[in-house]
Order: sequence, then structure tokens, then C-alpha cells
Amino acid sequence: MNAHRRPEQTDGAARHGDGDRAALAAWHAGWAVAAALLAFGVRWLGGVDGPVFYSVLAMVVPGLIGLNLIKHDSFRDRMILLGVWGTAAATTAALSGGLTGPLSGFVFLPLTAGIALGGPRPVQVGALGVGVAAVAGLATSWMLGGPGPHLPALAALSAVLTAAAAALAVRLSWLQRERRLSAAEAEVRRVEGLMAAQPGLTLILEPSGRVLAAYGAPPASLPIDPLFEQGLVAAIHAPDRPRLLAAMDRALNGHEGAATLAPRLALDRRVQVVIRRLDDPAGPRLIAQTFDATSQYARELGLEVARNEAEARERGKTRFLANMSHELRTPLNAVLGFSDIMRQRLFGPIPDRYAEYADNIHQAGGHLLDLINDLLDVSKIEAERYTLSVEKFDAREVVSDAMALVRVNAEDKGVSLSGVLPPDAVEVSADRRALKQMALNLLSNAVKFTPDGGSVTVTAEIIGPYLEIVVADTGVGIAPEDVKRLGRPFEQAGGPEQRRQGTGLGLSLVRAFAELHGGRMSIESTLGEGTAVTVRMPVAVIARAPAPEGGAEIIQLPVANGG
Repeated sequence: MNAHRRPEQTDGAARHGDGDRAALAAWHAGWAVAAALLAFGVRWLGGVDGPVFYSVLAMVVPGLIGLNLIKHDSFRDRMILLGVWGTAAATTAALSGGLTGPLSGFVFLPLTAGIALGGPRPVQVGALGVGVAAVAGLATSWMLGGPGPHLPALAALSAVLTAAAAALAVRLSWLQRERRLSAAEAEVRRVEGLMAAQPGLTLILEPSGRVLAAYGAPPASLPIDPLFEQGLVAAIHAPDRPRLLAAMDRALNGHEGAATLAPRLALDRRVQVVIRRLDDPAGPRLIAQTFDATSQYARELGLEVARNEAEARERGKTRFLANMSHELRTPLNAVLGFSDIMRQRLFGPIPDRYAEYADNIHQAGGHLLDLINDLLDVSKIEAERYTLSVEKFDAREVVSDAMALVRVNAEDKGVSLSGVLPPDAVEVSADRRALKQMALNLLSNAVKFTPDGGSVTVTAEIIGPYLEIVVADTGVGIAPEDVKRLGRPFEQAGGPEQRRQGTGLGLSLVRAFAELHGGRMSIESTLGEGTAVTVRMPVAVIARAPAPEGGAEIIQLPVANGG
């Protein structure tokens, strides 16, 4: 809780309300009237004239200037007013014969004004004004012609007037002090009321954890009485106390400390404690706000249990896919082998109709085996068991092999397939099989979704440390809302007819293999115009210029998951 105050209010002298200012102005007005009546009364009654008369009039000036406090009241204004009081007192002492003259009592008026203005600083300045006036009076009495005229009646009146002003000043200062104390107590009660109305419990602590004060509604698991008797640390379950002490140390060092703790009296519940440093003149303190966090803790615990269960199900699904893939590959290989024997007629001729069946069996079995291999790769990647087999090779060879595998399908569909490859070797350090699988999947998808008369172009080049492969087609394209989903397993785009042509694993494998190499896959597509899929991976091997001693230096850039 920081209090911000203006610099001129640092000693409390100017912290007056409208009532204080009005009373202070009335005191000055009363003095001005009394001094003026004294001056003209004694002149009319007693024939007092000359310097003594003007010395009484001089004391009217600070009373009149004091009326300005109603409009302008600041520490600076009050100090100027005290200066006027000191000057007037010194002038009066000098004109009336000094400390032996009839107005010697007026010398103490600066101190009286300082008491009326309130606060230690005005009193000190007023005392200084008394000293100045006394010095002026002494100089007049002893150095400039002896004692002044002896006017007993005027001396008595001035003494009574000074005493009355002093009494009223003391009374005024006392009333101001009472008002300030009442205002301070009211402010304390207001703040305590606000703190007591908080939904949580606010504690004022010593650095040791002893509770000095408590405000607000305590959590049901943290009753107030044991806190005052034993302290906050003792009210917390023992295993959680180190975290509470760490939060308190952090708060003492000027930072916010927070912890979720189990109360010793209710281990099935939780409280949230937020601790901050509270600077106090008596020494460092801590302010701790505590809230019942049982519901939040239960939600977090439920989320943690749900996450663990989801991860366990995911691991079970991955193991199931891996096991089923291994189990299905063996009979499928037999089916493919026998159907291939029948297609090649190794054991004699067969009717053309059966030969067509054998071709269909072989084609369907190959498709199913590809799907199983994709599932196996996906399960390995999700289980983080896929290991890259990194080697150096020319990426053009891999891209060319992938193009050769899909060229027949492209020609059957009437799709133009072309490659834009550099004339020089594109040497990379990567997993050859994974790179071939990425290129093959991208090309197969492009040919599959490009109608007759369209074109598919594959580009491979080195850009800095990156190998960039781009497969662009003039096919059906992908809707913007579908682009965001593609790249996750079993996610497909397009209508039902397009979805039947794939499994949703091709792009997910491309993305996973690219990320295993420390790269990424991006898709740009316009519906009805075509799609461009870009794979960029930091796997390029760059040849530097020959060193001065001769010879070429080969630098292999780091690969994210390279062995």
C-alpha cells in the first residue's frame, strides 16, 4: 500500500480541510481587528502617537494577509505568512523601544502564529521569528538610544492581547490535531472495512510467519484462531511448508510469491496464497492474501487425470496400429506373391478372365500394403520411435525415382509430369527413404487430384542451408478452411468423391518427416486452380571455396534428428 503525497505536505502542516482554513483565517481576522482597535483606541484615549502607534499598526498587516489562506493554502503560503509575522514583530520591537517598550509582548506573536498554523515546522519558523524580533528589540533598547517610553496601560493591553491570541492559537492547533487524528482513524477504519469485506483472507505477517492482523473471510480450512496462536507456517501441511517458505523469501526480496498449499487441518482441501512485501517503519512485513482453491485444484487434478488417460489411450492405439501392421504385412506379402505368380503364368497358362482377377488382386494388395506401411510409419512417429538413417546423397536421384514411380499413373490420366532440377548435384545429408517417401506422397497426391490435361511440376533446389522441394499442380485445389486441417493423420479435403481416393496419411507423413529433419511443410492452394506444397529442411551440404592452402572444405550443417 503506497501513499503518494505532494512535497509541500511532508510535515503535515498543510493537511487542513476547509474547516481548518476557515478557522485559521478567522483567527487572523480577529487579530487584525483587535490590533487595529488597540492602535486607534490608545491613540484616541491616551494620546499615543508617533513610532509606537505605527508599531501597533504594523501588527495588523500579518492578520490581514492571513485572510488569503481561505483561497490559497499550501506549505509555501504558510511559510511566507510566518515570514511576514516575523518581520512585523521585528518592526514593532524596533519602533516601540525594544524589549523595554510597551509592546514587548508582541515579540512572541510569530511563535503564536506558528502554533496556530500547526505542525512542527511552522513552530520552528515561528520561534526563529521570535529570535529575530528579540534581536531587533535589543538593538533598539541598548544600541540606539536607551529604553523606550513607559506606557503601563498599553503594555498591559498588549500583553493581554498577546496572551489571548496565544490561547486561541493553542486551542486552534489542538482542534486541528484532533481533526487530523479523527480523519486518520476514519481512514484506517475505512481501509479495514474494505479489507474485511474481501472474499479472501488478508494476513499481515512478520518475516517469521507470525500473524499480526487478519482481515476478510477466511477459507473454511484455515480458521483464524490457530493462525494467531501458531502462525501461518504451522497451519500448513508439513510437505508444503518449503514451498510456503520459498514464497515468503521471494516476497521479502521484492517479488511476488505464490503457492497452492494443503492446510494441516483439512488435507483434502487447498488454499492459494499470494505474498508481497509490505514496508513498515517498524520493519519489513509481509501481506498474504489467501483464497480457497479447492475447486480449482480439483479441476486441475481432473484435467491431469484426463490427460494421462488420453495419453494412455493414444499409446494403446499406437501400439495396436504397430502390431496390426506387422500382423497384416505377412499375409499380404503372400497374397502379392501368389497373385504375381498367377499374373506371370509361371505354372502355365490361365484364362484371361482369371488373369484379370489376378491383376486386380495384385493391385488391391499393393494398395493395402502401402496403406499398412503408412500406418506403421505414422505409429512409429507418434510413439517417437522413428529413427532417421542419415546419409549423404544427391537429392535429384530421389526426386527422379519418385517421378518414375508415378509417371505411369500420370500418363494414364493424361497429366503432364515434369521436373525442374539443377544441373549440378543437390547434395544433402538426410534419410533417403524418408525423402523419397515425401516426394512420392506429394507427387501421388498431385497426380491423383489433377484432371486430364493438367500438369504437375516438381522443383528441387538448395537455398542457403535448406533443401526446398516444391510440388505444384493445376488440379482441383483446396478450400482455405481445409488447408488448416491438412497435415494431421486421417484429415482429408474435398467432397466425398475426392475423400474416397485417399486415406489422409500422405500429407501427415510428409509433415512428420519434414519436422523430424528440423524443417516444415507449407501448403498454398486456390480452389479450382491448383495447389503448391513446399517442403523446406536444413539438410543441405554446402561446399566452401577452396582454402588458401588448396583443397575444398565440405561443411555439413546440423540436422535436427540426424543420428
